[in-house]
Parts: sequence; C-alpha cells; structure tokens
Amino acid sequence: MNSDSHSLKRCAWARDDALYRAYHDTEWGVPVDDARTLFEYLLLEGAQAGLSWITVLKKRQRYREVFDGFDPERIARYDDAKKAQLLADAGIIRNRAKIDAAIGNARAWLALRDAGIDPAAWLWDFTGGRQVANTFASPADVPASTPTSDAMSKALRARGFKFVGSTICYAFMQAVGMVNDHPVSCFRHAEVAGLARERGR
Repeated sequence: MNSDSHSLKRCAWARDDALYRAYHDTEWGVPVDDARTLFEYLLLEGAQAGLSWITVLKKRQRYREVFDGFDPERIARYDDAKKAQLLADAGIIRNRAKIDAAIGNARAWLALRDAGIDPAAWLWDFTGGRQVANTFASPADVPASTPTSDAMSKALRARGFKFVGSTICYAFMQAVGMVNDHPVSCFRHAEVAGLARERGR
C-alpha cells in the first residue's frame, strides 16, 4: 500500500487532510479486538458528539496523555481536582458533560467486567462477532445509524454509559471495524475485508 499516493481512490472525507488520510489508510475499519483500544474509541467517539472527527483526531495524542492511556481503572478514580485539570487543558475538548461521561463510562466499563462480562466480546456480539461486509457504491449510501447501532446504544445506556447515542455507536462500529463502510470504489475496502478474514472477523 502506498498511502502517500494521491492517485489512490479513497473515501471522500479522507482526501484533503494528511492526518485524515493516514487514519483512513491504516486504522478506519480495521477490526479491533483489544479491549483498551475499544474503550479508547468509545470515549473518543463520545467526545466527538457535535463536532467533526478531525477535531478529535488532532487531539487524540493529548487525550492519551491526560487520560492515562485510556486505562479505565485509572479514569474511574478521577476526582474533582483531576476534572478541573482536564477542563483547563486546551489540548482536549473542554466540555464538562463529556469529561463527566468519560469518567462514568470508565466505571460502567469496569462494572461490565465485575459482572463477568468481557466488554470487547460483548460489543462484538452486536454484529455476531463478525465484521458486517457492506458494499456501498458511494459515501452517500452509508447510513448514519442502523438497527444494530440502535441496539448497541440502548444496551450501553442500560449499563450506565453516556454519550452513546445510535449515531455515535455507528461511528464507533465503523472505526473499530465492526462494519466495513469503505465504499467498494475505495482501495481500502478490499484491504479491510482481507484483514477481517485474517483476524477471524
């Protein structure tokens, strides 16, 4: 793969920004099994609410630094002093409700584990443990949500998660490879499908 080539056919959203292209060419749609990475994406997708993904992507490294590498056990213990530090940090999205949700979501994530549930397996169960292999002709055909994301959102909310509406859940599913929403014209469609097969997804 020559991800620096501007001649490659990509999803329209990834064509004009180098950071977006790199993310598109190496991450978006690749099946994620690692629980910590899934948790990171879940929190970042929630932080995106009302904003563009590029805004979050540009701040992702700082998020990793100030949110202790997205360690749910550490985040679950954040107190008012830590929240004040986060609200003062211009390197992240300084939204009190989203920061409170991140902490609450870490606690909800741990509660799943405490109940004997593997969060990664639980999330993947919404697609039957397999990547949904969509074959959209163009980005205009890609939905903002689906019945599956509706179900995931409802289940997450029932478990105490916040900022997990159906649209956020579907964006999460796209990012972590639960669905392959690269249009068939995008060079990554076939590559991502191959990676899913290799990983048993």
